[in-house]
Amino acid sequence: MFGRSVNVEWQKLDRYERIVGKVLVSGQDANLEQVRKGLAWHYKKYEREQEPLDRATYSQAEIEARMSNRGLWSDPTPIPPWDWRKSKKN
Repeated sequence: MFGRSVNVEWQKLDRYERIVGKVLVSGQDANLEQVRKGLAWHYKKYEREQEPLDRATYSQAEIEARMSNRGLWSDPTPIPPWDWRKSKKN
């Protein structure tokens, strides 16, 4: 994505007024590609806010990345970012 134009499909702001949405590069879902490559988690806490097709696609992409030990899934005990942030507050 570096140096490229992107489009963001969004419908909400989070509690910090940040846009929550999909980043598209040349029509390709960059968020999904990160999950497929094991570079990001499919955040289950908010999956109900996704369109049903996106929810299923992201979930399957994470399962496949886990089974293939790609990216963060190569670590035997990866720490979810939400847990890591909590640990840094203590």
